[in-house]
Amino acid sequence: MIQRIQSTNWRRTLATYAVLTLGGIILASNVALFLAPSNIAPGGVSGAAIILTNFIDVPVGILMLILNIPLLALGFRNLGRFHFLTKTLYVVLIYNLGADVVARFLPPGLSQNILLNAIFAGVVGGIGTGLVYRAGGTTASTGVISRILQLRTGIPIAQVYFITDGVIILAAGLVFGWEASLYALVTLFIWGMATDYVLEGPSVVRTAFIVTDNKEEVSRALLDQLQIGVTAWRGEGMFTEQEHNVLFCTVSRPFVDTLRDVVTQVDPQAFVVITHGHQATGGVITNKK
Repeated sequence: MIQRIQSTNWRRTLATYAVLTLGGIILASNVALFLAPSNIAPGGVSGAAIILTNFIDVPVGILMLILNIPLLALGFRNLGRFHFLTKTLYVVLIYNLGADVVARFLPPGLSQNILLNAIFAGVVGGIGTGLVYRAGGTTASTGVISRILQLRTGIPIAQVYFITDGVIILAAGLVFGWEASLYALVTLFIWGMATDYVLEGPSVVRTAFIVTDNKEEVSRALLDQLQIGVTAWRGEGMFTEQEHNVLFCTVSRPFVDTLRDVVTQVDPQAFVVITHGHQATGGVITNKK
């Protein structure tokens, strides 16, 4: 029995890192094929690095890695320490260093049409990001800053992303011209849509209903590991006529699988229903240090 569980865990881990690897390679190829050749900077560390290559003779992937180092440290301190760092660091190394490696083997841009490059950069980037999120990883970048600001202020994550990425797109307009920043906005919009579809639908948040007999343990685990608040009430099974606890919470899409795993580990008998939501405000637990 123990060997079977260990074998299952190893297979799950290998599958997870295979998806993370694929997502990182797709993102690296996206920089080499579409973003860098056309000077499209749709926010994030990749956008900042593309802007900086206009002033510094350093490969774009190396610049991305340099910019990500302080963000990784910030995420390590505020977003789960080694639980955050393990998968994220793995993706960052493949994504950032891979951007320079694949550039040696891929053509410098598939098209001279900047609009086509902007559209396909959004589609390909969204697919890569979606795969990374599905496997429980992140690409670090400005997402770290956005997540920390969202946790501490309660501002919806989409608005925070708009602010952080908007600053980089504004800088791209100043460096490459305002037409380039418009193309970057096209890429950013399509990127977000493609990521949403890879993560099973276009909605912003997920709402979770959890029926459990271990309300305190499940609530504490969700608070500790995902930093989300939980509302509880009593329910009754109409067939068994037994009382149970019903928990309700909202979670952003990249953390749906994590939520399901946390609940299952604490209470394998829990009944979990996750539904689509469009927007959630307030109710955010913030760390007070």
